[in-house]
Amino acid sequence: MTTITKGRHTEEAVLKATRGMAVLVINILLTLAGIAAFIYGVYVLASYGSGPLGIALIVAGALYSFVVGPLVFCGLKILKPNEALVLTLFGRYYGTLKGAGFFWVNPFCAAVNPAAGTTNPATAAPVTTALTSMENLSALFGGGSRKISLKAMTLANDRQKINDQMGNPVIISTVVIWKVINTAKAVFDVDNYKEFLSIQCDSALRNIVSLYPYDSAGSDNEQSLRGSSTEIAQKLKDEIQAKVEVAGLEITEARITHLSYAEEIAAAMLQRQQASAVVDAKQMIVEGAVGIVEMALRKLGENEVIHLDEERKAAMVSNLLVVLCGSKDIQPVVNSGSIY
Repeated sequence: MTTITKGRHTEEAVLKATRGMAVLVINILLTLAGIAAFIYGVYVLASYGSGPLGIALIVAGALYSFVVGPLVFCGLKILKPNEALVLTLFGRYYGTLKGAGFFWVNPFCAAVNPAAGTTNPATAAPVTTALTSMENLSALFGGGSRKISLKAMTLANDRQKINDQMGNPVIISTVVIWKVINTAKAVFDVDNYKEFLSIQCDSALRNIVSLYPYDSAGSDNEQSLRGSSTEIAQKLKDEIQAKVEVAGLEITEARITHLSYAEEIAAAMLQRQQASAVVDAKQMIVEGAVGIVEMALRKLGENEVIHLDEERKAAMVSNLLVVLCGSKDIQPVVNSGSIY
């Protein structure tokens, strides 16, 4: 099988392997026949002296039972659902074995996975794969623990301190859901696809955070890290996907899991947010109070309840605004005399 290339990237070639159960049964029978031939050859030599038949049986039985048979066993591979093996033959890409089942491939093929045995950045735990008894022997020839998982996996990097668009340091962390879709690119086009993904996630996060402020400055149309989390997450996903395309990875989802100001400016920013909230509240109160005063003067004029000159109107407006905009309850004062 030859390697299929497109530009400088290695394209995946799915390997059509032989079913392993038939090979296993046949090889066991042939191995037992080889042992029987070896024993019979020794019996012939012991009974009738040296002869070509006895020597031939001994050589053939020993060759298959102790060399060919074990070598054929090494070509047996077991794959669970959503697992794959990238195989090379004498340094060249041979193909990718996919699909759950029991297979037999060329026993001289070696499985390659540069991320095997390294630390998984998603869980910060060593990557280990339990081997079945059948795979313990094949692991010597590049099988077993060198499987590549095709499942959706989670990458949660540590919290980072990054400056936003305004230069304010923020603490932010993300979670990325990803999976391998091209095993050949993941193995041959990058050194370690798990570490590559982790680094590219950090780089993309820094680029995205530097383009937006932590919070909008009062404009409803301005995007911010806190107020536009869905849009920011989509842009983060797109940028990571563009960076890891070379590694044959697919980014399913990217989300911000933690967002806060850095400790050194958190108190000042909290006061700023509180002051902004107070200003917005006062603005709403004043707008409502002015509307109420306008409505009161209009109703009094329409119903001709009372006629007020400009000076009295100004005094009434002042009193109503004090009552409506005051932060404490107002104690009314009853005027028993004339207002003129």
